Order: sequence, then C-alpha cells, then structure tokens
Amino acid sequence: MVWIAGGDFMMGTDGDPQARTDERPAHEVRVDGFYMDVHEVTNAEFAAFVKATGYVTTAEKPIDWDELSKQLPPGTPRPPDSVLLPGSLVFDPPPYAVQLNNVGQWWKWVRGADWKHPLGPGSSITGKEDFPVVQVSWDDAVAYCHWAGKRLPTEAEWEFAARGGMKDAKYPWGNDTAYYKHANTWDGHFPDKNSLLDGHELMAPVKSYAPNGYGLYDMAGNVWEWCSDWYRNDFYTTCKKQGKVSNPQGPADSYDPEEPYIQKRVNRGGSFLCNDSYCSSYRITARMKTSPDTGLEHCGFRCVMTKEMWEKNK
Repeated sequence: MVWIAGGDFMMGTDGDPQARTDERPAHEVRVDGFYMDVHEVTNAEFAAFVKATGYVTTAEKPIDWDELSKQLPPGTPRPPDSVLLPGSLVFDPPPYAVQLNNVGQWWKWVRGADWKHPLGPGSSITGKEDFPVVQVSWDDAVAYCHWAGKRLPTEAEWEFAARGGMKDAKYPWGNDTAYYKHANTWDGHFPDKNSLLDGHELMAPVKSYAPNGYGLYDMAGNVWEWCSDWYRNDFYTTCKKQGKVSNPQGPADSYDPEEPYIQKRVNRGGSFLCNDSYCSSYRITARMKTSPDTGLEHCGFRCVMTKEMWEKNK
C-alpha cells in the first residue's frame, strides 16, 4: 500500500464532452489521508483469503429468488429452478459489428463461472495468480476487506487517488490519447475486433503499465473496481448544493432511473473493454454502477486503510 496525503479537489467534471450526466456537476471535495493498495487484489491474494476462511462467493451460490425478485418489476414470474443455478456474466464478443445500445449482445450468463473459473467450467486461474481477481460481487469484496483489516475506498477517495496529484488531467497518466501505451483497454472496433495494440486481448497482470503520480497501477483500464458508495444518478447535484464536502460517504440509498428497481454500488476505473466509441471509461471521472450481488469478468477491487487501521494492523 502507499500513503496518499489527501487534500481538496474538484470531483467530477463540467467541461469534458465525453462525460455522462452522472459525472456532473464538478463539486469541491476534501478527503483525509489514507493508504491504498498499489494494485487490484489478485487471484493469489483472494485465494489466500478463501483458504483461510472457507468463504464462498456470491457466484458460487444458487440464486436467491426472493432477493432477485426485489430487483425486478412487481409481478415478474419466478423462473424454473434450473435457471436459478450458480453462475456469472462472461464477455462473449459477437463476430460482427453491432449497435452499442444493448449490452446483451456481448455479455452472457454462464453457469459455473466464478472467481476460480472466470470464463466458466473448464477455465482456470492457474498461471494467472498475478491477475486481478474477477467475478467477485461487492459483498465478496467487502468480505475480503474485513478479513484483511481494510475496507473499500469511497468514490471520492478513489477519484482523488486516480488523479495522482494532477489537477486537470483527463486520465490517470495525463492527457495523452494513445491509451494503449498507458492502460489495458479495447483497441480497435468494439466489441467485435480487438487490434491488441496494448498487447492484451482481455485482462492483463497487475502492474503491466506505469503507475500514476501516487505509485498506483491500473487506475484506468484492466478491471473496474468496486467502491463503498451507493449509486445515485443525482448525487453530485446534491453535493454541489452543499458547498465543499468533507469525506463524502455517498448517498444513503441507491437510485438509477435506467433500472429503478435495482439497488446499485459504484464502480470506478474502466476495464479492458472500454473504448472511445462506447464508454471512454478510462477517464478519471467516469462512473459505472452495478448491483452488489453481481459478478463480472471485468470487475474486481482494491482496498484502502485509514491511518488508524494501518496502526492497528502493524
């Protein structure tokens, strides 16, 4: 971990034409100092946690219909039990160009996909011990943090750290748009043709690219990272009205008008699937939101500690 001294910064953006509405308005935030993992939690680190605790991840458990039904419109019929089996979401690129308005064209539900088998049965993390752990839910990430004596970063801490001490940079490395030099992203035509300019078709080992100004690796690209905050599309507007906000913890509850029945947590940093034609989410201010029980092939996490937590764990 590295110590990040904290300070004042403008969170979000007003001037980026690629920004989505939930990245606005820019608002003044202060964060206290904290320690942060220099890279995403790896398969090896997560395996040590599972070995020590016997923890079973969300993707390894049968789906709880009573919980899932809360995320669906009232009256949605229960599917057969054969559908409610353990699994997770795996990237499945189409062989041809598609419209980018339906993520179902490149994601599929795979039974048996989990952190040990990120692409489904027959896949493995053997030889990929230094890759980020994926197919972990928010709940799984929180469980790991508790075991390690750490916690997930707030969204404000995450963005402050991603800036690496820079004030107006668009990306964790600055403003250079030759993304393949700096991060693991989708090079080529998304989602059907990857030119592999960055040398990686999907995930890359942690620390494959140069760190930002705080010594943090992969704050853009590779895998999305869970934050502690609930997601609300209008939260930045609320913060702006309050003036400078100190150590914001996020909203008290979640609301996404695109999927109003689903409670969501914030993800940050983009992934190996990010491309300018689709989301440009390797930008520092870019946000994603996901239900906390969801596992994805391109989503992992890193941890933080306060100074008090650090002293306690020494």
